[in-house]
Amino acid sequence: MPERIPLYLDCDTGVDDALALAYLLASPAVDIVGIGTVSGNTSAAQGARNTLDLLALAGAAGIPVAVGAHDHLDHPYGGGAPHVHGENGIGDVELPLAETEPDPRTAAQLLIDLSHRYAGRLHVLAIGPLTNIALALEADPTLPERVDAVTVMGGSALAPGNITAVAEANVYNDPQAAAALVEADWDVTLVPLDATMEHTLSEAQRTQLLLAESPFVQAIGAILDHYFDFYTPTYGERTSALHDPLAAVLAVGAVAPTRAPRVPVVVDTSDGPGRGQTIADLRGQRLGPRDHDGARVRVVLDVDAPVADHIVEVVLAG
Repeated sequence: MPERIPLYLDCDTGVDDALALAYLLASPAVDIVGIGTVSGNTSAAQGARNTLDLLALAGAAGIPVAVGAHDHLDHPYGGGAPHVHGENGIGDVELPLAETEPDPRTAAQLLIDLSHRYAGRLHVLAIGPLTNIALALEADPTLPERVDAVTVMGGSALAPGNITAVAEANVYNDPQAAAALVEADWDVTLVPLDATMEHTLSEAQRTQLLLAESPFVQAIGAILDHYFDFYTPTYGERTSALHDPLAAVLAVGAVAPTRAPRVPVVVDTSDGPGRGQTIADLRGQRLGPRDHDGARVRVVLDVDAPVADHIVEVVLAG
């Protein structure tokens, strides 16, 4: 077996974060070595509580979970998205309370510490607003030298946004942080709405999770119920987009991007109607994906296979 990838997960543990976490815990390709939470779907503190409770239920309580930024770089936390993720962020499902408490470090400090411990091998997967990553970069500008890969669920290249006409939620919540991440001296795989909205989980697949023997997997199935309600008007049936889980699948290398050019990406940090837009320079792509010289951001527009069955199979096997 190849050596497992040490992975730091930065998240705002809502519904799709929970499914992504379940997938990563079950994946033989990665070893989650630390988790930081940030305000987004819910507050950073609530996200940490959700994460700790999920880990305990999964029998993985030893993974350090650090509470990260409550407020964003230029504005306070806005209250989350209870209409999407429920009042508690996990579909209003009440989980058994874990005995473990958050790590005393901030999420940014946890990331920096892990980058030293796993220097040159650490993979960062960010599936919430990018405030913690920006704070870590500010505290230690040498961080990119020790990180092997960065995968981000966020943005929208050609597809419409889900907060405004052009902006996706994770980037819109903290555009300055997203700008800091794409401008840093490391390679980034950006997984935007263009790809994530095309991959969905069905009611039949959710039922498979509900019928699992594992209480943890059953809880994931129950958590998804509220999310399915939210997405029914979008897709015309009970289903949900696989935003964070698709980024997780790409991070572990279980599927390959088929259209993913490396192109310049600029984040609009203004206060105008374009705020939070990820402006990807996709000119010259008509004859197939073409990398721009010197570009560090790979924008995933499509992958080589559906991922829902794979995600369910891995979670059930775990």
